[in-house]
Amino acid sequence: MGNKRVSYLKEGIKNIKTVGTITRSSRFLCRNMVKQIDFSQVDHIVELGAGDGVITHHILKQMKPDAKLFAFELLSNMADDLRKIDDDRLIIIEDSAEKLIMYMEKHGVKEVDAIISALPFVAFPDDLAYKIVNQCKHVMKKGGRYVQVHYSLLAKKIYENIFGNVNISFVPLNVPPAFVLVSEK
Repeated sequence: MGNKRVSYLKEGIKNIKTVGTITRSSRFLCRNMVKQIDFSQVDHIVELGAGDGVITHHILKQMKPDAKLFAFELLSNMADDLRKIDDDRLIIIEDSAEKLIMYMEKHGVKEVDAIISALPFVAFPDDLAYKIVNQCKHVMKKGGRYVQVHYSLLAKKIYENIFGNVNISFVPLNVPPAFVLVSEK
């Protein structure tokens, strides 16, 4: 098992409520998530729960040279891993996703084109989950996409209630198997 996997496993066990899983996302899951977005139309993208950067790398590979990625990660050691990524387009925000609007205003971003989230909303109190997803909808442009990974469909109602739509794809080649939920503003 590679160092990154061992590190992620330890962090996942220690902070299951904030990490949401004990394994890193597979390349199949990462690819499924980024294929939901037309990166030729993306100037500003947000990643919530960026972890150690496994999905971040896939996002950066797809982004235009002048686009910006705002990666939110609450855990310090995970944010430290993100800081090792050498890419000027990446802005790391070591804070809670519930401060999304504040940080977008701070960076002068009026609208974001897409949001990719790995936040484990099933482990969050309902009011916090709704607050964060409502903020996501608020900062997204019309037609923007919200992409969320989950390991069950328990939280599907959050996206249906807020966005009024949700499409689901299943990624069996991940441990555990995952669902990618996509909503459009």
